[in-house]
Amino acid sequence: MESVKRKKSKFNTFLDWLERAGNKLPEPLTLFVWLAFIAILISFIGSLMGVSAVHPLTNKTITVINLLSKEGIQKMLMNAVSNFANFPPLGLVLTCILGVGLAEKTGLFSALLRKSLSNVKKSRIVMLVVFTSIMANAAADTGFIVMPPLAAMLFASAGMNPLVGMMVSYASVAGGFSANLLVNSLDVLVVGFTQSAAELLDPSAVVNPACNWYFLIVSTILLTATATLVTTKVVAPRMGKGNFLVERVEEVTESEVKGLKYAGIATLAYLILCIILAMPQGGLLRDPETGSLLSFSSPLMKGLVPLITLLFFIPGYVFGKVSGKIKSDKDIVAILGQAMAEMGPYIVLSFVIAQFINYFNWSNLGIIMAIKGADFLKNLGAPAPILLVSFIIISALINLFVGSCSAKWAILSPIFVPMFMLLGFSPALTQMAYRIGDSITNVITPLLPYFAILVAFAKKYDKNLGMGTLIANMLPYTIAFFILWSIQIVLWFLIGLPLGPGSPVLL
Repeated sequence: MESVKRKKSKFNTFLDWLERAGNKLPEPLTLFVWLAFIAILISFIGSLMGVSAVHPLTNKTITVINLLSKEGIQKMLMNAVSNFANFPPLGLVLTCILGVGLAEKTGLFSALLRKSLSNVKKSRIVMLVVFTSIMANAAADTGFIVMPPLAAMLFASAGMNPLVGMMVSYASVAGGFSANLLVNSLDVLVVGFTQSAAELLDPSAVVNPACNWYFLIVSTILLTATATLVTTKVVAPRMGKGNFLVERVEEVTESEVKGLKYAGIATLAYLILCIILAMPQGGLLRDPETGSLLSFSSPLMKGLVPLITLLFFIPGYVFGKVSGKIKSDKDIVAILGQAMAEMGPYIVLSFVIAQFINYFNWSNLGIIMAIKGADFLKNLGAPAPILLVSFIIISALINLFVGSCSAKWAILSPIFVPMFMLLGFSPALTQMAYRIGDSITNVITPLLPYFAILVAFAKKYDKNLGMGTLIANMLPYTIAFFILWSIQIVLWFLIGLPLGPGSPVLL
């Protein structure tokens, strides 16, 4: 077997430093505890200095509220529980996990991925691996764990370099993390923070989970083509064929095939039922007053989270029942309990984030920063496209150090969503720009937890392979995705296309 050895470049030296620096950062929970204390301290200093701003919509002067005052301390104590209970992302995510967790734990996702990658023509392997890896994001983080080793085995069985298969799969899952043809749990997760941030400026603002859907459908198609081209023209030639043993993807069992068949039938039946409930005028999923299907007050939009949950729960249950993974209701309870137990760290983190966001809100720091930031950008006179691309770059750079999508957005959304709203950008547009930046550098940051898993997978084929080789060969995906997505969002903005149902680019 030939080992791929390359001289360590200045770029790889920088990434080594980045890894060491990133490892010194505290855990997200500790980070938000610090941020909460910092918000309290700044509110005290800001109130003493008389920091204020004039709200451009109401012309009222907004001042910093001191959270260390008697009233501020009382408010923090009395509202700690309600802050947590009313934290929008918490209920949204946990509800979705009821469906996604069942589908994952019964083995539906794994069987579906293995089945979709079997018996594929060699000329179509790269494109199918890319597309399947991007779509695997609908299964949350499952794609990071399942797809790279499957793609490597598929490439090896076709006489191709398995390391290339592993890299393109990981790059597609990580770099295309926000893209998908389906509205999924990530859409639900980020929109909760966007909603809270938008309400800082406009309490009546409403952002729905499908607000980026149209944009992401097109993104999925474009990213599939781009990643396929980068693989065949850049990465595969650079890596060479290598000399690896032929491996075969583990075959799907008969019970799993049967389970997939009936799960597919159940999914189709569920979608048909949703169409029946949505299409007729006066249908159950339509707004009872206006008859609209996509208005913010329609049962479809307001009930999108439980509908998404059922989209995963129903086929997950059917697959588990047919394949023998679910034998009684006790199995369902155990599976859902395990899925929820794995969300424990997120629930704990949500408690701290909820306090920080409310402190930020009560102190008026977020809205004042937004107003002053918007004034600065207006005075700067930069065109809107440049502002969008600049925000993508900022998000991408922060993502090199902080891998958690929700943790970063919890910090950035209270500042940038209201700030860009004051410039006329819709919350959906700001959210989409953030999601692009959050995705593209996932490919190359060693601080993403799944990068270590990728290294472990890769050493199965080359024990001497290091992070530099992986990062150097996956960097072209980051660059290509940044260029593609930046062009797409700028063109989308200039043309004025809606980003999703009821989600224009401008307010």
